[in-house]
Amino acid sequence: MEYRKLDKLGIETSLLGFGCMRFPTDANGKIDEKRAEEMLDLAYKNGINYYDTAYPYHDGASEPFVGKVMKKYDRSSFYFATKLPVWDVNSVEDAKRIFAHQLERLQTDYVDFYLLHALGKDRWEKMVELGVVDYCAKLKEEGKIRYLGFSFHDDYEVFEQIATYRDWDFCQIQYNYMDTDEQAGDKGYELTERLGIPLIIMEPIKGGSLAKLPEDIMPILNEYRPGASAAAWALTWVGSHPNVKVILSGMSNMEQTEENIKTFHDFRALSETEWKAVDEVAAALRRRVMNGCTGCRYCMPCPAGVDIPWNFRVWNQYHIYMNEGALRWAWFKEMAESVKPANCIRCGKCEKSCPQKISIRDDLKKMDEEMKELFAGQEK
Repeated sequence: MEYRKLDKLGIETSLLGFGCMRFPTDANGKIDEKRAEEMLDLAYKNGINYYDTAYPYHDGASEPFVGKVMKKYDRSSFYFATKLPVWDVNSVEDAKRIFAHQLERLQTDYVDFYLLHALGKDRWEKMVELGVVDYCAKLKEEGKIRYLGFSFHDDYEVFEQIATYRDWDFCQIQYNYMDTDEQAGDKGYELTERLGIPLIIMEPIKGGSLAKLPEDIMPILNEYRPGASAAAWALTWVGSHPNVKVILSGMSNMEQTEENIKTFHDFRALSETEWKAVDEVAAALRRRVMNGCTGCRYCMPCPAGVDIPWNFRVWNQYHIYMNEGALRWAWFKEMAESVKPANCIRCGKCEKSCPQKISIRDDLKKMDEEMKELFAGQEK
């Protein structure tokens, strides 16, 4: 397993971190505990020592499940990362109550990496005003958390404001070869290097969008590393940045877990020519993608019942891969009429919560018109 030193903290983390937000689920949408535990066991036995969860993941079931599974291992042999759901915090008392509940659910006396979750301008200003940032700093002084940081979804200017506010132990940003100009992006990465803030990376495969590339694009990469998967290339691109200390992968099946372990057991940073090859791939993909939805689901639930992330996933994948068969299956077999874009009432609630600042209402309309034209006269 590839490890990275966090000199600022005096510790070493596995470059691959286990993101605990996309465990396999059963027919009822609950965590398939047998399969998920097998994945966590394999990860631990192969040297992964960073496990990232959060208060709302899997409708609140992730923290207690991960805490239960990891209880069988030496607590000092791995790191727990979890997050304060700042959108549910209206006082320091709220933060205290939630943190106490998190310790209980994780079955631990302390959290290694504690984050203010999904900060943007308004949420950040509220946390400062309420004194929640100072409260979290006090938790660190008391030893209840070891390292204090934040995860981020907003523009670079806001990122700079937050990153320079205090001496953070670490921070977590969305970063992949398609999002270099989105959110914190390249500028945010460079700022953390200058400030000496270790980086944890989320969405390295852009919500799975970079896990498979079109047949006319993949040969660009195969020339350099024959047999390496598209996902491995995406992870390697992120890991080739020296200030990246952990790359989170929300693994949802054993195959993904095994492939990621293989990638980081034999990790080799990109060469100069390989960097250029990835740049070429990114340029080609950007000409295909309709919008930047990552499937984070912050826009949900929709008052009208539209499954916004699912719609955009289907729409984007069709335009990336142009696989009409897969599109037809999704549109007619998997998607109920009640969740399709035609049901959008253009209330705008979704856009206020979207970290990607997507024009969701307009894009749903575009998708609806395109699907009607494409499938005109066709039935299920």
